[in-house]
Amino acid sequence: MTGTDAPDAGAAERGTLDKAADENFPVAPFFLPRAWRTDLMAVYGFARLVDDIGDGDLAPGGADARLLGVEPHDAEDRLVLLDAFEADLHRVFDGTPRHPLLLRLQPTVHLRSLTPEPFLGLIAANRQDQVVRRYETYDDLLAYCELSANPVGRLVLAVTGTATPERIRRSDAICTALQIVEHLQDVAEDFGRDRVYLPAADMKRFHVQEADLATNTASASVRALVAYEAQRARDLLNEGAPLVGSVHGRLKLLLAGFVAGGRAAIHAISAAEFDVLPGPPKPGKLRLLREVGLTLRGEG
Repeated sequence: MTGTDAPDAGAAERGTLDKAADENFPVAPFFLPRAWRTDLMAVYGFARLVDDIGDGDLAPGGADARLLGVEPHDAEDRLVLLDAFEADLHRVFDGTPRHPLLLRLQPTVHLRSLTPEPFLGLIAANRQDQVVRRYETYDDLLAYCELSANPVGRLVLAVTGTATPERIRRSDAICTALQIVEHLQDVAEDFGRDRVYLPAADMKRFHVQEADLATNTASASVRALVAYEAQRARDLLNEGAPLVGSVHGRLKLLLAGFVAGGRAAIHAISAAEFDVLPGPPKPGKLRLLREVGLTLRGEG
């Protein structure tokens, strides 16, 4: 790394990791062992950066593109950036990556015997976002969540050494639910990016047109559709919740936080009478703590 690259590297890394505090759900809370926190933040750095590439939310100045070896004339091309990022991911497993967030990830990959597949899934999801902007059916949306959300839960289980087929199945249900909840919170923002994650078949069933998503407040039809999708997310959280009881100690508290975060977000959406168009309904801390307690007791 040259002297010119070093400031770019530091700023790019800090700018991405600083976003952890703004996430809906805890990324690497203080109560976890330090080694787990370090590894989970490394995984978060990867996931956050690939999402920022896919959403066009990289820090201005092109530092990330330069670090990935992308030519200036391609620095705004998301597919070119994703290809370069995937190439750098492969260097994590068989060489020396260029980007500092992937350098940070490399010790975690080796220590925890992580495989490329979940990371490649997250890249594939963001590549799909560039070409697929509507989903016809709920099953189509679930297939997208298999790439965009489920790998994160699988990485958490792998980092903590607790992966089993049953836990992976429960984790997938939780992660898909959290992705659906995030899509419901961000309907207006996503529509502004020309993306609609509400299945077209469900929109037709509830007599919702895309123009209805461009208003400042939701119609009765939009609210009914959001309530329907929120119930689907709630059912998935309930399906996945036994994962919490299958582990012990601080991991149990972390996983309870994921489930509780989803339930609290759904409660906030419900409290807003399913009108998500003015902005994302967010739960308060007291509600989140209440949901954590209920989840730990196997209720909710």
